[in-house]
Amino acid sequence: MLAQVLTVAAVLALVAVAAVAILGLAFFLGMRMKSPIVQGPVIWLSKRFVNPRQLQSAGAPGASASVIRNVGRTSGRTYETPVGIVAAGDDFVIALPYGTRPNWLRNVLTAGSATIVHEGATLAVDQPRIVAMATVESSFSVADQRSHRLFGVDQCLLLRPATTPAPEAVAGRGQAATVATWAESPLA
Repeated sequence: MLAQVLTVAAVLALVAVAAVAILGLAFFLGMRMKSPIVQGPVIWLSKRFVNPRQLQSAGAPGASASVIRNVGRTSGRTYETPVGIVAAGDDFVIALPYGTRPNWLRNVLTAGSATIVHEGATLAVDQPRIVAMATVESSFSVADQRSHRLFGVDQCLLLRPATTPAPEAVAGRGQAATVATWAESPLA
């Protein structure tokens, strides 16, 4: 009797391990192939649970994420999203693991400008364009480059520091935000 219980428990454990492995493989392949079936729930979970927590420290010096502020295409509301921003010379790049699907990206491309909060500095940016990851890959850390190859991230958003502040740079997080010009920024 004990042997049968142990056998059933072992089979259930193997089934559980196999299910986790299959889900992990489906996630990996879905993200790599930019499948809406996989990316949709991942984006939803990020919006509802990950982003609100990450926004608490995003943009601060040494934080793992920065903030991009953009105006909704149809709503006109200002949105803040935590993103990984990397300085690339005088410009900034953001890897696009979800492709061109995220709303914040479509908002920025439509408006032609945004505001970023990166390493404690608030900067207006404009001239957004999607470029091939290969053109700016050296700007990312070796670990990021490995992750980009693993998940098939082949595009990124390139942003230029604006010569004039973006209108949405003035408000954010319920308080007035200071807009630094590119020359005044500690990132220059």
